[in-house]
Amino acid sequence: MTTLHDFWPHCGFQTLEHDVRGWLAPSDGYLRWLLARPELALVPESCAAEIALHESLKVSPARVVASAELAALQDADARENYTVFLRFRDGLLAAGTLEVYYLQLMRSGAVNVPTVFIDAVVQALLRNVLDDCNDAFEARAAEMLFRPQRITLQDGQMLAGDRETLDMLNETAGLGEVGRLLLQSGALQPTAQVKVLSADNAAQYWQESDRHHFLLDLTHELTQDLSHGLTFKMTRARSGLKALARVLERWVAHLLGVQVLIEPVHQVTDSAWRWHVGLDVESTAILNDLYQDRPVEAERMQRLVSLFTLTFANPAEMRADVAGKPVYLGLATNAEGVVRIKPQNLLLNLPLASAS
Repeated sequence: MTTLHDFWPHCGFQTLEHDVRGWLAPSDGYLRWLLARPELALVPESCAAEIALHESLKVSPARVVASAELAALQDADARENYTVFLRFRDGLLAAGTLEVYYLQLMRSGAVNVPTVFIDAVVQALLRNVLDDCNDAFEARAAEMLFRPQRITLQDGQMLAGDRETLDMLNETAGLGEVGRLLLQSGALQPTAQVKVLSADNAAQYWQESDRHHFLLDLTHELTQDLSHGLTFKMTRARSGLKALARVLERWVAHLLGVQVLIEPVHQVTDSAWRWHVGLDVESTAILNDLYQDRPVEAERMQRLVSLFTLTFANPAEMRADVAGKPVYLGLATNAEGVVRIKPQNLLLNLPLASAS
């Protein structure tokens, strides 16, 4: 399969196989990629039993592992890590594709694997969804579905930055332990090694996508002061929120087979709205309270990053009692200013006429 850009090259996507409908089938190569993750990598303290297990799985990553082999691992953390990995691996193999595995896991209501594995699956799915993508803003927006983001306001712009990257730069200025010591001593100021994604530098994204150092501008409207006290609001053509909306549309189409249109909005104008979906824990709670006419403190309301309307291309695919009505989506930060999108919410909570 030809791709416009091989972005996120370290997400394991190139090791996966495609079935006839274009969904991702786990291969030995993908299982080896998982096995090479830091959580499972051998360390100098690894015992002989762990080394033997790891090396044998590299040769035959789908082989059955006897309980006695796990019991032989001397380190309790290593035993737990391999137990979780094997549960995850067996779930993938039984499902047949990453898409089926993800849908079954989320619909089960019993998520029994760590977030690190779920985020890896979501990234691979999005890499597949965006395989024909030529828009760096959409690819960067898609990172929000599997990497927490810090939201900051700067010169009137609402910027989303990769939490892990920003925290690392704040702690070490990108210079490891030496940088940490220099920062603590005051000899070094935190350096701005991140940049706002723009039309001018968008081409750089494809080569640097794994560094996660581009900020995404989520400012959707610009206000321009005119004469006589008038103001003019203009929607930005390169809005990060609009790019996120396009990604969410693709996400729903790929996994549910339903065509939807998603648009950022500033407020819910329908006083009798019928359905809403929070894209994260915080916005879910806020929308639930508003829907139930419960008071929402100003501080919580200010955490709302955006609202969206979602409409079905075919209203017949909606539940009859809400057919033709928009679905309102919410996106919000937590108290620390971090957005943690739960992409499964869109798949589990849409008012579908029948299970997809």
